[in-house]
Amino acid sequence: MSAIIGTHQYINYFNDPHGLTQGAIGSALAAGSVVGALFAGPLSDKFGRRDAIFLACLWWLLGTAVQVACTGYGMLIAGRILNGVCVGITSSQVPVYLAEIAKKEKRGSIIVIQQLAIEWGILIMFFVGYGCSFISGDASFRTAWGIQFVPAVLLMLGIPFLPRSPRWLAKVGREEKAIEVLARIQAHGKTDDPLVIAEWEEITTILAAEREAPYSGWRRFVKNGMWRRTFAGMSVQAWQQLSGANVMTYYVVYVFQMAHLSGNINLISSGVQYALFIVFTTVVFFFIDRTGRRPLLIYGAIGMGICQFIVGGVLGTYGEYVPGGVGGNENVIIQVTGQPSHVVIAFSYMLIIVYALTLAPVAWVYAAEVWSLETRATGMALASVANWLFNFALGLFVPPAFHNISWKTFIIFGVLCFGAAVQAFVFYPETAKKSLEEIEILFSKGGPRPWKTRPGDSLLDAKIAQVQELQQKGEGLGERFG
Repeated sequence: MSAIIGTHQYINYFNDPHGLTQGAIGSALAAGSVVGALFAGPLSDKFGRRDAIFLACLWWLLGTAVQVACTGYGMLIAGRILNGVCVGITSSQVPVYLAEIAKKEKRGSIIVIQQLAIEWGILIMFFVGYGCSFISGDASFRTAWGIQFVPAVLLMLGIPFLPRSPRWLAKVGREEKAIEVLARIQAHGKTDDPLVIAEWEEITTILAAEREAPYSGWRRFVKNGMWRRTFAGMSVQAWQQLSGANVMTYYVVYVFQMAHLSGNINLISSGVQYALFIVFTTVVFFFIDRTGRRPLLIYGAIGMGICQFIVGGVLGTYGEYVPGGVGGNENVIIQVTGQPSHVVIAFSYMLIIVYALTLAPVAWVYAAEVWSLETRATGMALASVANWLFNFALGLFVPPAFHNISWKTFIIFGVLCFGAAVQAFVFYPETAKKSLEEIEILFSKGGPRPWKTRPGDSLLDAKIAQVQELQQKGEGLGERFG
């Protein structure tokens, strides 16, 4: 949408949407995502993580069809809500799927691939929208939206070739298939590999303990210390939105209008932002499992807060009020020129760089890791609900905020970033290089203080060594997997 909302074709066809109207259009995707995330957990538990993703694609096809055929902003909002249902399901269950099939040493990097795929999609669609802006009339935005059919169809064609989650197979009682898949993804099909044996025993032990718990239904997410996980999973997703970085994603065209950019230069400069997003998320792929989650969450939030304060401070100090809006855009009522505009552009880019290195990928990684097997699908869905609720609120809030309080919007986000850093330090234990099952210990009542945890020190490594020792003594632990 960001490449389309500033075009004269869009503005003329939809009668110059601004304020709450443009906020409703922008936030409709997030509203649908909340709905999708709410039933993503039960859907994933019943049909599996892989098949839930396939079913989500059907919603995307339906929503895209409505958008392409829209005759007003009402239909456009409806189509984006339907697309959002797909996004709500996939954004919550893809991290679950990836977390459940990845090795603990590479789990963060594997989930970062999801963020990279999202960013490539955003970049491609941004320049598709930019290219379509040269088409006259409403065919401009209809063509751009119609191209959204392509990735959904390709995903649906590829999903049947992916393995199911071994942890979901264990959860539904398909033990033999679970062991087969676990061996295939962890040890090239060797069911007697020490890693496979140790991890399978860990999965079954934890699963049995969870099923003996006295709580069921929604009480599972608050009783017996589970509130800590629920709090961590939902809050890290909320902070990702409250950092304000997605303001740059949705409304970067508006921000750069404040910095005196217009026309094609504005659109191309906005596209550079998405390219930076991809480059620096690629960088984090290589070190997220070495540095851990906590440092990236803490220092990333602080860095983003500083960027927000600088952008807001420069706009507030040097900005000039523009009656009627910059270029007639009533969402942008303040503008800077000269050196201050360069500072705004530079720190808008810096904000995206820090976000791409930290909260953008890490929030999804962390939220997918903190849940138990019995609660993971629905728990991650709850975390996604928090993400998309705040995404919806901000999408709705930002255009009127730019209109009413202009530069102060960035100051608010800066304060929230520092709040995110404080909470990450106090409440989020380190999960890197630990198996999903042993993360339970970190959130238990007698678990270590979050600020005393660090990457590694995995109990699974000790179990693998024990299995190897017993195999060397000829005790044949692998027979049950033969």
